[in-house]
Amino acid sequence: MLPLAGLLAGCNAVLLNPSGDIALQQRNLIIVSTVLMLLIIIPVIVFTFIFAWRYRASNTDAVYDPEWHHSTRLEVLIWSAPLVIIIALGAITWLSTHTLDPYRPLTRIDASRPLPRGVKPLNVEVVALDWKWLFFYPDHGIATVNEMAAPVDVPIAFKITASSVWNTFVIPALAGMIYAMPRMETQLHAVINKEGEYDGYSGHYSGSGFSRMHFRFIGTPQEGFDQWVAKVKAQGTALDRKTYLELDKPSEQEPVRYYSSYDKGLFEAILNLCAAPGTMCANEMMHIDAMGGAGVHSHENRERLEYDSSRVQFHEPGGATTPASGRPSRSEEQPEGMKPDALSPQAHQPGVQPGAHSGHDAPSGRQAPPTSGQAPPSGKIQIAPAQLNVRPAGH
Repeated sequence: MLPLAGLLAGCNAVLLNPSGDIALQQRNLIIVSTVLMLLIIIPVIVFTFIFAWRYRASNTDAVYDPEWHHSTRLEVLIWSAPLVIIIALGAITWLSTHTLDPYRPLTRIDASRPLPRGVKPLNVEVVALDWKWLFFYPDHGIATVNEMAAPVDVPIAFKITASSVWNTFVIPALAGMIYAMPRMETQLHAVINKEGEYDGYSGHYSGSGFSRMHFRFIGTPQEGFDQWVAKVKAQGTALDRKTYLELDKPSEQEPVRYYSSYDKGLFEAILNLCAAPGTMCANEMMHIDAMGGAGVHSHENRERLEYDSSRVQFHEPGGATTPASGRPSRSEEQPEGMKPDALSPQAHQPGVQPGAHSGHDAPSGRQAPPTSGQAPPSGKIQIAPAQLNVRPAGH
């Protein structure tokens, strides 16, 4: 244990040493909950060993009473102690659930300083892309990729969404994990109380670039934040719809990028899945539905309601598998339901789909499938089509 403790001494246990008030309260909740549970767990473990030792077969001094079956004092102790712990945990959970609600605006800077009246939060709009993070600062008119900054002791109001699949927005030193989902806006209110650079990342698997979907969070005094904003405006370029659509394409290990300006309403367009030209916004579609629909004219909106970004933006054919997607398979392993290579070498030949006819003349008429228990015709190897690879329920 001592060598292990020595190795862990150099680790930065950020969850136990956070730099933001929300993360600190969450840390305290973890500690209190753990201690309360240990009040039951440790005595149970200790008394298990004590009983095993005291009433071992070789201890003739221990009283052996095979007719014993009840003790009121023991029953009261066994049931009352866990009941008190459960009540305490329930009360703490209820209070902290409301106090640490990520949608709830902050009421304090830290444990000793309430939030002064009239203090405006720093608004940050976050978009999870494949596989990078895009940050909008609507109050300053700038945007960044894989880097964000905030002044110390100033409340931060996050609005979070995603462009494609689910992710989670995590800055352990600042606050807990919040989902980033397409066509949904989640919120987080937090504050950073210490200067420094902290890690942010996605905590939800979202594809091949997930493990490198990191960004840098900078906590700095107000003067340093103003200088950072000035640097972004001086070094950045404009983020228009065309630039955003290029940025939205899947990529890994993206460098930090600065944008000195961005198109008005771009975050709302991303949120409503209509950043691509000619696409109907989701809120517009919902308004049409709320008004009773478009009737016979609704067919005109069909193309505008295509939200498959991989196909619409990058002109990828419909379909999730090779060859419909046009991408080669990443694995040489055959799909379930296909014959082994020794029996079906054509299964891995390029351009041959599972279940495709190969090497035989087509029959003149439609041939009925073999009945249950009947072997396939001699000399022919049947390969299960891809559509049949899913087993029916109960099989």
